[in-house]
Amino acid sequence: MEEATHCAMDGNALMLFALNSSHAFGEQVGQHLGLALSGHEEREFEDGEHETRPLCSVRGRDVFIIQSLYADHQLSGNDKLCRLLFFVGALKDAGAARVSVVAPYLAYARKDRKTKPRDPVTTRYIATLFEAVGTDTLVTLDVHNVAAFQNAFRCGAEHLEGGRMFSHYFAPLLQGREVVVVAPDAGGIKRAERFRRLLSQLREKPVGLAFAEKHRSGGIVGGDLLVGEVKGKDVVIIDDLISTGTTVMRTATACHALGAARAFAVATHGLFTGDANTILADAALERIVIADTVAPFRLVEGALKAKVTVLSCAALFAEAIRRLHVGGSITDLLEP
Repeated sequence: MEEATHCAMDGNALMLFALNSSHAFGEQVGQHLGLALSGHEEREFEDGEHETRPLCSVRGRDVFIIQSLYADHQLSGNDKLCRLLFFVGALKDAGAARVSVVAPYLAYARKDRKTKPRDPVTTRYIATLFEAVGTDTLVTLDVHNVAAFQNAFRCGAEHLEGGRMFSHYFAPLLQGREVVVVAPDAGGIKRAERFRRLLSQLREKPVGLAFAEKHRSGGIVGGDLLVGEVKGKDVVIIDDLISTGTTVMRTATACHALGAARAFAVATHGLFTGDANTILADAALERIVIADTVAPFRLVEGALKAKVTVLSCAALFAEAIRRLHVGGSITDLLEP
């Protein structure tokens, strides 16, 4: 399949590509940058193999490629990863001065440590693949464990956070209310604390912090304790992603059992796998807010879809790309 063969020729060394499965998101990022996507070709062969190449010269250019690595109805996360790696290699072979990957959702970012004997550390293997094809920098948003992500890569690894975007959404929504930010497990306390601080600064009013007990064994999640005061307050449960929804719903139920007034959930990546449409339809959660790193194609018409709000993170990625292109810092993108 061949995309439009547009090639930016205005003297700006920055070039922006988006592979087919992330084309719409790439166009949004390009609009914020005032830059059209450069043309590329993705060809399918009869035996299932494929190739991807740029349709214009990239020699000496600073190239950014957008591809979110989640499975959808057409391609698995593995398929998308393979296409992306091959395209990075093709760009480097074609003389690109620098190639940066922008992966709003990074596959395998959750498998960042050994939890059982002989476990793989897949995040590190993914990092090795990107390094092997010549990736100069990888940019992503809200991985499961920031330290593990940064330690896995020997090429540049830039981590963005959605906290500012989400705090600007919730600050007016919760105006005049007593609010507590809740981590659904102890491992999420740092993320919850950063979000609590951002929300508190925007509201100019203190926001509480709590966390739920969670332990997993053999795929079964357990734990019933909640540490923190939530009685009579609105709670915002924050996590990096929602998959089946079991974790966030357990936390919402526990908060209501302790007298919480309302429960909201916020997660950057909305996967909504398995029985999520049934589990998350429960009235214990009033609203779920996600980013558009993963298209919410698994949502069906019904109670869950009606209470999901999707925020665009295209402007955040566009600003990160602009700053990286000119050698700037993205640190203040994490502040209110």
